[in-house]
Amino acid sequence: MNAPVAPKKGRFDVSFTLLLPLLLAAQPVATDSYLPALPAIAKELGSASTSLTLFVLAFGFAQLLCGPLADRFGRRPVLLAGLACYVVAAFGGAFAGSVAVLAGWRTLQGFSMAAILVCSRAAVRDLYPAHEGPHVMARGLTGLGMVGLVAPLLGAWLVQGAGWRWVMVAMAVYSLALFALCWRSFGETRKPLARGESSAPRGSTRAVFASRAFRAWASVAAATYGGLFCFLLLSPMVYIGYLGWSPAWYGWIPASGSLVYIFSTTMCRSLLRRFGPMRTVRLGAVLSIIGAVIQALGCWLMPHSAVPLLAGHAVYCLGHGIHQPCGQAGAVGDLPHLAGRAVSWSGFGMMMVAFCVGQVAALFVDTSFSYGAWPMVVPMLMAGTVLLAIAFLWLPRLSQPVPSSSPKKDSTP
Repeated sequence: MNAPVAPKKGRFDVSFTLLLPLLLAAQPVATDSYLPALPAIAKELGSASTSLTLFVLAFGFAQLLCGPLADRFGRRPVLLAGLACYVVAAFGGAFAGSVAVLAGWRTLQGFSMAAILVCSRAAVRDLYPAHEGPHVMARGLTGLGMVGLVAPLLGAWLVQGAGWRWVMVAMAVYSLALFALCWRSFGETRKPLARGESSAPRGSTRAVFASRAFRAWASVAAATYGGLFCFLLLSPMVYIGYLGWSPAWYGWIPASGSLVYIFSTTMCRSLLRRFGPMRTVRLGAVLSIIGAVIQALGCWLMPHSAVPLLAGHAVYCLGHGIHQPCGQAGAVGDLPHLAGRAVSWSGFGMMMVAFCVGQVAALFVDTSFSYGAWPMVVPMLMAGTVLLAIAFLWLPRLSQPVPSSSPKKDSTP
């Protein structure tokens, strides 16, 4: 196991186990706290959806750049650069005078967040062996869930009491404090290269996709996130527009989902110790499909009731809290020498699957809600089916040896 470079004498040291959830939480800070500000931004500057769309796209594509940079120059410089740009982008957005300017700053913030998440996830593989990665990621994602619970409530309070610009200021303050912590305590975690060794070996991207473990575990992370993203994207229209809930009541739905997610990531750690990653993911897949089936039965038998939708969402979140730490850690477990690239391609795949599926599902939502809640439920049903296939048909094949005719052999994480 590689240990981070010791902080310089006189620095206040903060353990990586504390830094990891704070770094991962940069995502809900930038997104969940921003959602309550969208109506106020639209009222003052115009449509705010462009800024959110560009943020998501920038976050997805920037990971492909940040992974190789982190492998070449190290995790620490790329992470600190990302945090510094995050601070600048948040402050810039707070003083934006038009939608175009705000969208530009949010695009930079998306790039910055990619650097933060890629480096923090790659550092997990640098510091821990493959079999410990899911445990560490589960702890980190528990912290992310806690911030995801608080962020939208704090964002709504700031919007109501001080205005939407203070939401951006709060993001800047958070990232500035995190920058100071990482500057003092985050040492380089990447293993030093031997003399003459290249940080970017020829065919490194091909090597990432050649790994059977990467393809399988990255697919787990992408499938579960794709289903949840469609819920996040379309649930406001279903609950507020179709079922007639007030925005205030709707706000408790993602908050309760975060509570379930926190419980699930904690449960995941116990399951991993008792059953291992394979059986744990199988249980998660069963929970995912059960949650989606409950919602589908509700759409069919009780189309105007929120009860089956809420119950199904809770069960799906139980599975999601298992799949995310296992999928994210498993995708890099087989590639310690290419952790940055593996993390970047895994994260890019998650965002692209979510974005594409979400855009297709949104096409079936009209002002009269002709399809009811089905556009939100069908993607989750598809995600549950895919997760079942991966857990029971694909992952067991990783333990089987590669035929001797194959030029490369991959180890199971």
